[in-house]
Amino acid sequence: MTTMINQNAPKEDFICQFAASEKSGEHKAVCFSAGASGLSRSDDGGKTWQPTLGSLNLQEPLPVQAVVISPDFASDYRIFIGIGGGILRSLDGGRNWESAYVPSPPPLISALVISPNYQNDGMLFAGTLEDGVLCSSDEGRRWHTWNFGLLDLNILCLAISPNFVEDETLYTGTQSGIFRSTNGGRAWREVDLMIGFEPILSLAFSPNFPKDGTLFAGTENQGLLCSRDGGQTWQRLGESILTDPINSIVLAPDSPGRSEILVLHGCNLMHSSDGGKTWQAWQADRLAEKEVTALIHAPHGFGFTVLAGCADGNIFAI
Repeated sequence: MTTMINQNAPKEDFICQFAASEKSGEHKAVCFSAGASGLSRSDDGGKTWQPTLGSLNLQEPLPVQAVVISPDFASDYRIFIGIGGGILRSLDGGRNWESAYVPSPPPLISALVISPNYQNDGMLFAGTLEDGVLCSSDEGRRWHTWNFGLLDLNILCLAISPNFVEDETLYTGTQSGIFRSTNGGRAWREVDLMIGFEPILSLAFSPNFPKDGTLFAGTENQGLLCSRDGGQTWQRLGESILTDPINSIVLAPDSPGRSEILVLHGCNLMHSSDGGKTWQAWQADRLAEKEVTALIHAPHGFGFTVLAGCADGNIFAI
């Protein structure tokens, strides 16, 4: 079932992070909407929104290119945003902000990911346009360039292994292809791809990656790619159907018998219930004439699977 849960989210924005928080023993759905007009927060699953950058006393809106929250947001309330020229972090859920140290010249942040083991290792990674990958190992205070072996410094997306604490694996999508690090970002190696399958716009690890070695890559011109051997070989899925840019990839939670994939295909949603063998338009009747701009996975237990953000400010719970 698809439900429109909001009609007044900031227009021209996109939903790019979702969290589960707890208050007085009850779950609370916390969402963040980021885009050209800044960053907004919703504490009711997207029904109402409040600006979160007021403490910066800005004279003009601050475009936000990326946002990521702590895996333990329910207890530590930490959130990080990437902007043109730097990274800001908040330790109180967005009420107050501080600037992180980043290398000069000021980078344009394009992506942010956080370690699943952040509470113990304090690690985050940022993708930039023209300056490669930045890493922080001190909870986002200071960032350093980690580009050894990275031949393309135009980072379009980043993905971190769900088993990062053991395999230290990261993937990055660039203008020219995919690069992999198996030592926590200290060194990178180019992944073999068929010619013409770049740029890479999105990446997603299987929730069961340690066992099945599966990950997905969304391309600009050649649809969706899948590797089932940790990125050694790739195959194209839905070749005759998925022909538009794959801007986002959402996978079903790790549970027996589930192999669902939902992708943002251009401005529309496409769904597969059999691991990518067959595809159908997803909720086309309810999302007719809507320009979907972002797709995120909701935490378990909130009654819906994903939130779809649209360019007109509408948000749909699916």
